[in-house]
Amino acid sequence: MTEGGSLTSALVVGTGLIGTSLALALRRRDIRVLLADRDPGAARLASELGAGDPWDGGERADIAVVAVPPQFIADQLLELQKREAARFYTDVASVKALPISQAAVLGCDMSVFVAGHPLAGREKSGPGAARGDLFLGRPWALCPTIESSPQARDAVYEMVALCGANAVTIGAEEHDRAVAVISHAPHVTAAAVAARLTDATDTALGLSGQGVRDVTRIAAGDPGLWTGILSGNATPVAEVLEAVAADLRTAARSLREFAIEGTSMDEVTDLLQRGAAGTGRIPGKHGGPARTYAVVQVVIGDRPGELARLFQVAEQAGVSIEDVRLEHVPGLPLGAVELSVQPEAAATFAAALRAQGWQLQG
Repeated sequence: MTEGGSLTSALVVGTGLIGTSLALALRRRDIRVLLADRDPGAARLASELGAGDPWDGGERADIAVVAVPPQFIADQLLELQKREAARFYTDVASVKALPISQAAVLGCDMSVFVAGHPLAGREKSGPGAARGDLFLGRPWALCPTIESSPQARDAVYEMVALCGANAVTIGAEEHDRAVAVISHAPHVTAAAVAARLTDATDTALGLSGQGVRDVTRIAAGDPGLWTGILSGNATPVAEVLEAVAADLRTAARSLREFAIEGTSMDEVTDLLQRGAAGTGRIPGKHGGPARTYAVVQVVIGDRPGELARLFQVAEQAGVSIEDVRLEHVPGLPLGAVELSVQPEAAATFAAALRAQGWQLQG
């Protein structure tokens, strides 16, 4: 670090999706990045992608980022501190209370450590899936302890800012309860739905639309990685899953009774209403209340450059595209693109698309 305290170098231990994305983000800000991984091939690929240089174990960095599964955080932190690998340390595990307590029990120097968790990711894994812009505008939970020094806090908060993320200070246990609701239990729930597809007929799968893809997308994550995550946050996740299971049991019972006796489906309606209300509470694009956008549906050919042409029309019309969803038409070289825009811009955008020869739906 310079005399002013600014970071100039970082060591990233673990070159998976998050570690390599973090390294790429820091390299964009001209930070010297060193890379280490138990898998030499992963570290080599990350380096070839421009994420940094291999660490020889000798050079000391301003900050070390431990990007390994939660159950290995404490051991890796202790090893790095014994080697005096950096001045300050953080991690990116998606559970916080367990690694922090394990690190304290092992005798790690907690004054130079601030636990962290970037709320960003993809269903793909490995350095090849990494993106330098993965953290832009995303929340990054930081869980300093009483022992964390002001200097350590400043260093980690600076690193988060360099990655373009928004630091959110939160207690470790509160963090774990929060991610159980917004991340961990939803992953298990998506897996439960996706597991039903293993026994589905080819005919049923051929009818698949965007709905089932939306619900099951995150279930494609690495099962081994997710087992480690869930084991580190077992109790909070179990509590959420029990509540979800209770809702599903009630809905199933209500549907059975309706099918047999024609009884009311009020309990199903109640669940659907609560689901819609919960969805509406998810923060919008800029962190405020969720906004309702207008959707412009366009038929698109399955050819290179088609999406780029669509975005070019939007740029020429002065329209900002807020979200994009693409669904291919089975058996045809066509797709349907849903472009979400500000309601007041929808008519202008639609007219511009028609003028350029695009076919709109609806």
